[in-house]
Amino acid sequence: MSADSASINLTHHFLIAMPGLEDASFAKSVVYLCEHSERGALGLVINKPSDLSMRSLFEKVELPLHRADLLEAPVLRGGPVHTERGFVLHEAIFADPQNRIPSPKVGSEPVQGTLDLGLAGSAAKDTNPLKAESVYASTMMIPGGLEMTTSKDVLEALSTGAGPRKVLISLGYSAWGEGQLESELAENSWLTVGADADVIFDTPIEERYERAMGLLGLQSWMLSSEAGHS
Repeated sequence: MSADSASINLTHHFLIAMPGLEDASFAKSVVYLCEHSERGALGLVINKPSDLSMRSLFEKVELPLHRADLLEAPVLRGGPVHTERGFVLHEAIFADPQNRIPSPKVGSEPVQGTLDLGLAGSAAKDTNPLKAESVYASTMMIPGGLEMTTSKDVLEALSTGAGPRKVLISLGYSAWGEGQLESELAENSWLTVGADADVIFDTPIEERYERAMGLLGLQSWMLSSEAGHS
């Protein structure tokens, strides 16, 4: 890794696990980075399904789900942190342009006001300050046209048959402290590539790793744990 690579911003990029990465949470994973700054990084694994369907999840939070396209879709395991809480990655849904609030800068405190889906005790009070432009109460705006919402109102919208058309729900998230991700990149743990929403929302889960590799013109069989990153 070059001397100035610590200053790179990988927001709206994929991290693609190299074969040598054997951590149980991240082996052969694709992580979508919602935020990356000098203070650390936050992302969601997009290719590891849990045993829970969206139908079951909505039943747990006592909401109907009037979206036939989502009923049997799996809830994903987004990472090892706060696995009892929900994180909803979706296409941007904007509020009335006349009432927009300025977008937060990348580097805002990344983990506040997460949505407790009732899987581990009572619901957490939503205190997330990252509200900007979206119709939802607690949303991180991500350059690239996506949002990561942690407030229950997005689930309520989906339950009525409305809400974003392209959506992914995960339990838990992935996080790196200051300099941690950069160190892992230097150790060749990850490949990096600009994110493609089609891989997140329109590609079967079991194909997302190879599709993400394909964005670099690679296939997994070409790699060894000694290869470098992009």
